[in-house]
Amino acid sequence: MSDGPRAVLKLGGEVVADPPALAAVLRDVHRLCDQGWRFVVCHGGGPQAGALQKALGVPTVMVGGRRVTDEATLRIMKQVLAGEVSVDLVAAAVAAGLAAVGISGVSTALVSAHRRPPKVVSGSDEPVDFGFVGDVDEIRTELIEHLWVGGYVPVLNTLGIDGGGSPRAVTRQVYNINADTVASAVAAALRVDHLFLVTAVGGVLRDKDDASTRIPVLHATEARAAIADGTIVGGMIPKIEEALDNLARGIGAVHIIGPGSGRLEQAAREPGRQGTALLPDPEP
Repeated sequence: MSDGPRAVLKLGGEVVADPPALAAVLRDVHRLCDQGWRFVVCHGGGPQAGALQKALGVPTVMVGGRRVTDEATLRIMKQVLAGEVSVDLVAAAVAAGLAAVGISGVSTALVSAHRRPPKVVSGSDEPVDFGFVGDVDEIRTELIEHLWVGGYVPVLNTLGIDGGGSPRAVTRQVYNINADTVASAVAAALRVDHLFLVTAVGGVLRDKDDASTRIPVLHATEARAAIADGTIVGGMIPKIEEALDNLARGIGAVHIIGPGSGRLEQAAREPGRQGTALLPDPEP
């Protein structure tokens, strides 16, 4: 097995739905894999889920950038994440030359979780019941490591399974889990060198409507200050919060970048050259 850098790449559903953008990112992954890198690709499916909810007349409820998941919404998330988005992404990865294998967080209880209790989150002053949304308890990396040994690229959808408190107590309850949360947890469990979050936003902006205000590098303390003073807003808040929670657990760098040819590879080589790189605070 290669001793090259380890990385987790998270793709938002909007990137998967854009074939040219997706192909550009996957070409970068292919080039890096050819140089000895090992990747896990995690994906969300927010736009696809929202579209199916609208078509079926199921309301979409979001609080603090997170989806409230009732029973009907959970069925839709299963269909979208383990179905449409997974198949389309694996097909695109194979077309890009990657030995991609689609797996689920439910597979081998890779992502075990418990139902999130009502809690106060950004955007709400009262505790919010998110329904069938899971908080991650454990990431079991054996399947990923096994696929890496075989030269495969795992493509992970971010459904999880109820852990029941121990491997012997696993139930069949499936949870919808935020893709950034799973990507960060997998990255921390694998102690990767890089976590790449590829989104349409493409980085942290001082002015969300002006791409020229991109912040190339944010150290942990600076990022928390940017949330507190309102520089980081909306759906970017949970992305940053998840990333910061895991920097201290051994991830070398977290990159928020946009899709485009060469961007991921440039960010890997020089953090901050593309998008925004979040780094641990410097040693005193």
